[in-house]
Amino acid sequence: MARILIIDDSPTDTRVFTTTLEKHGHEVLSAGSAEDGVELCKKEHPDLVLMDVILPGMNGFQATRALSRDESTSDIPIIIVSTKNMETDRVWGMRQGAKDYIVKPPSERELMSRVNALLAGE
Repeated sequence: MARILIIDDSPTDTRVFTTTLEKHGHEVLSAGSAEDGVELCKKEHPDLVLMDVILPGMNGFQATRALSRDESTSDIPIIIVSTKNMETDRVWGMRQGAKDYIVKPPSERELMSRVNALLAGE
């Protein structure tokens, strides 16, 4: 189906998301830092990115901004998936270029619904 890049420094969250996405037929790439994720995104050009916010070094908001403003990656939709549950965080994430914002831990149904909506171009 689609190639999805997970940028998250939590091995547990990465494993949970990978298992869910692969179960639904997607190919998964992953990076444990924003810097590695940005480079991998430029190299592999996935169909979608799941972005954590709290990361070592560059944070997920900064990485989202970098990817959404780079001509080579600006067409790749980004879903921020974060434990940060404040409306201000969601608004800020969307201003950085994210197409959606999900609070961790999402249910499988919610995650796949949001992923499928963006992959379908909604």
